[in-house]
Amino acid sequence: MLDVCLVGTGGMMPLPRRWLTALMTRYNGSSLLIDCGEGTQVAIKEKGWSFKPIDVICFTHYHGDHISGLPGLLLTMGNADRTEPLTLVGPKGLERVVNALRIIAPELPFEIKFIEISGPEQVFELNGYRITAFRVNHNVLCYGYTLEILRQGKFSPERAKEQGIPLKYWNPLQKGQVIEEDGITYTPEMVLGPDRKGIKLTYTTDTRPTESILRNAKESDLFICEGMYGEEDKIEKAKGYKHMTFKEAAVLAREAEVGEMWLTHYSPSLVRPEEYMDRVRAIFPNAYPGKDGKSVELNFEEE
Repeated sequence: MLDVCLVGTGGMMPLPRRWLTALMTRYNGSSLLIDCGEGTQVAIKEKGWSFKPIDVICFTHYHGDHISGLPGLLLTMGNADRTEPLTLVGPKGLERVVNALRIIAPELPFEIKFIEISGPEQVFELNGYRITAFRVNHNVLCYGYTLEILRQGKFSPERAKEQGIPLKYWNPLQKGQVIEEDGITYTPEMVLGPDRKGIKLTYTTDTRPTESILRNAKESDLFICEGMYGEEDKIEKAKGYKHMTFKEAAVLAREAEVGEMWLTHYSPSLVRPEEYMDRVRAIFPNAYPGKDGKSVELNFEEE
């Protein structure tokens, strides 16, 4: 089970009823945040979720509306007596940018670990997530993220019996352990069936449509995509500033065959995104305008 919350949906600047775009997920007692603009910690507080379990923060890029809220969040986490390390993931320059912001948050009771993304695509295994960072097309170096919760194959007692595997090793093998005894090696593959469908979420913002988005969002259960402009006559503006229109996001969702799409990162001038959804749903029916605090629980498929 993966809890997902779109804590903010605004682009460029926070508004009275719209915080800056950020995503928070919760899985197995650990929380992950993507982007942290001005006011993000207020948005999390309004949702009623906790700061303390945040173990990973990923940054798409280093424009202020995606990272300027970090010093305040770090101080809040420190004041909550956090001592566990915090891992930050982002494009090249991450440590330099964060250390500059930390001039106003120099002393923290926990360690910060940095993972700087190298190349057009990189995969990380962190806190039960498989995280794929993929480069997109903005006017600065920018990445989208796919989060996956993998699900191993079903345990087969029949296969274990056929291979004479002692009963005491069944449980460790189910948990992925490799057992060696009397010169014999028992591996999880010996007792597990093929991998089952897991949970997949793709998040991308501040970009033009790209092949990398299409490929990484393929068959995602939930695709959260920027929709800076609802008006179709703003396509040239979207191209100039390296953003997307609602229509372009819908085409990506349809071609990637995702389960559901939420739009986010609205222009401050876009007051009522729902007014443009009929055109979006004509392209991709299972599309919804993101709202601050919009959340969902993604579950494994029942067998």
